Formats: sequence, structure tokens, C-alpha cells
Amino acid sequence: MKTGKTVRESMNETTQQVLPGDTNPMGTAFGGQIVAWVDLAGAVPAMRHSRSTVVTASIDEMHFISTIRLGDIVVLKAAVNMTGRTSMEVGVRIEAENPRSGKRSHASTAYVTFVAVDENGRPTEIPFIIPESEVEKRRHAEAKERRAKRLAARKRLAAKDG
Repeated sequence: MKTGKTVRESMNETTQQVLPGDTNPMGTAFGGQIVAWVDLAGAVPAMRHSRSTVVTASIDEMHFISTIRLGDIVVLKAAVNMTGRTSMEVGVRIEAENPRSGKRSHASTAYVTFVAVDENGRPTEIPFIIPESEVEKRRHAEAKERRAKRLAARKRLAAKDG
């Protein structure tokens, strides 16, 4: 019988500091560096939830809504929003924190789909997610809508390749 786990059992919060090698000539963070941090931060709750190795299947579009600057502390908060049979969506909230003032601003949100795999790299079943709070239930419902859109986009792309 398949078991379930709560969202809080696998949550992750991690921080990074934006160093000179993470920036462009304007002194702001490279978007690709932020995406790499998102992928790593999101993988932790996916691994905790599934208790297996995970691979990234997709990252939904990301929009940067505030600037992340050289020296800022980047706070990445990640949690499993929804699970399928072998895959799960992890939401990652990205905040930029000014290290002098402590002021934080919401910089972006990303949704990453991970697939749990066994030692042979084949997808493996995972526990279902148990959203408890109203926020977790809302995120779960929104994740179902995003999943439907991702599956439709995947189908369109496969049809173009065929």
C-alpha cells in the first residue's frame, strides 16, 4: 500500500551569497546561476520526500520580479506541492536579502518537476503528498493545473518531433 507524507516533512530552506563570479557586468546575478541554485534547492525536498535519487524533468518559466545584486544573500525556500506516481512538483520561492539592512524582496518563484529514479535510472513510485494547511492545499490545487498544462505542452512537442 502506498503511503503519504506531509509537506513539512521534506521542506528545505537554503541560502547562497551572490559573489563576483555569479554576476554580469551590471553587478546583478546571472539568471542561469539562480536557476542552478533553484534546481539544487528543489532537489532536496524531492529526495527527502521520495527517499531516492531524483532527476529534473522540467523547470517552468521563471520571471525575475526584483533585482538580485552582488553581495545579496539569496534565500531559497522549497517544498513539494504535488505528487504523481513517480514525479513531483516542487515550488521554490527566491528572495533577495540585503545583508546590511536585512530587508528581503521576493525575486522570483519557480516550479520544478522531479522524477524519482531507482539505481538503474528507471522511474520509481513515490509516496503521495498530504497538504495540511490552507496554503498547502491551494498550492496543491494550483500544481494540478500546472501539471495539466505541462503534459499538454509535452504532447504538442512530441507531435512536432514525430
